[in-house]
Amino acid sequence: MNEVRLSSRAVEMPASPIRRLVPYADRARARGIKVYHLNIGQPDVETPVEMMDGYRNVNIKVLSYGPSQGLPEYIAALVEYYRGVGINLKTPDVIVTTGGSEAISFALDAVADAGDEVIVPEPFYTNYAGFAATACVKLVPVTCLAETGFALPPKEEFRKVITKQTRAIIYSSPGNPTGAVYTQAEIGMLAELALEHGLYVIGDEAYREFIYDDETEHVSVMNVPGIEDRAIMVDSVSKRYSACGARVGCVVSRNAALMAAILKFGQARLCPPTVDQLAAMAAVKVPDSYFKAVRREYQCRRDTVCAGIAKIPGAVCVKPRGAFYVVAKLPIRDGQEFATFMLEKFNLDNETVMVAPADGFYATPGKGKDEVRIAYVLNCLDLDRAMKILAAGVEAYNNRK
Repeated sequence: MNEVRLSSRAVEMPASPIRRLVPYADRARARGIKVYHLNIGQPDVETPVEMMDGYRNVNIKVLSYGPSQGLPEYIAALVEYYRGVGINLKTPDVIVTTGGSEAISFALDAVADAGDEVIVPEPFYTNYAGFAATACVKLVPVTCLAETGFALPPKEEFRKVITKQTRAIIYSSPGNPTGAVYTQAEIGMLAELALEHGLYVIGDEAYREFIYDDETEHVSVMNVPGIEDRAIMVDSVSKRYSACGARVGCVVSRNAALMAAILKFGQARLCPPTVDQLAAMAAVKVPDSYFKAVRREYQCRRDTVCAGIAKIPGAVCVKPRGAFYVVAKLPIRDGQEFATFMLEKFNLDNETVMVAPADGFYATPGKGKDEVRIAYVLNCLDLDRAMKILAAGVEAYNNRK
């Protein structure tokens, strides 16, 4: 009898470095250990009332299919939102997606064939690897360093990895997992490469609202002159409104042929969720005071985490300027082993922390082994305690026989 087999995509699909340690955390809690979850970017900030009212005020008798490109009234609201953050668009430039995840997947599917290559600065949002695997696309990394705050390396480092199969560069800014915010010069460098080599530039801008230093500005790929035909923006409401369960995102481009192709992908999955779009449409009216208060809170959290890491001898962590993550280089041998040790073997007064091993955010084998990602999504008091536990855990890990 012939055996069945899995597809190569199924075999090559990477496990999430963010979620793969969940069983260890579950067992720790079963033993009565309090676990501070610093492994996943799930904010504890309340979803704004405007968005929740958007759900409560839905009055639909038949929840029917919507347009594949999204509800026209929501697209109009998105155009208004983007105008408010300095990105001028027209309604045909926007297609609503089922979360930012689908936006990334659609973008990769539209610009690259099976066997093609997409360049990504590493460490990168780990799900890029999953979306690339399902598209049968090879992610080609260019390594950024903790010592530079994960700034982009020089243009020559990108040129070294460009081949005839290269189709695009994808990046996030503000960055997940690093919190890096790329400058005008850095984004301009990527644009120059795109023009020189016939590439698309895919900018993941889901953390646009989360920048903490007055001298730092967000630079959108949509505002770089000269690359209008190859600039693609992917976005999401998940982090902007602390609404990760609302699976609404969008893909944006001024390239009409590209958007027509992406719409065909949208037609194949029928439509994005109607009720969540209506709630997201209501969220466009959230006042700037909400974001100012949220930024103040996250800046306190960032500063608390970075101060705690700075007290660990040998640790490296340049204070990030955006998002709500840090990738810290710790004096440890192996991040996966360390994270498991913290959940299985270590506690401080019946408390421990859960971090994400950073090697899962790299495509280069062996990179990030001594790094962890910390999501500062807890309040400042809890983070201060968590950093003390982390420091004690590093010492205990290194003192093992």
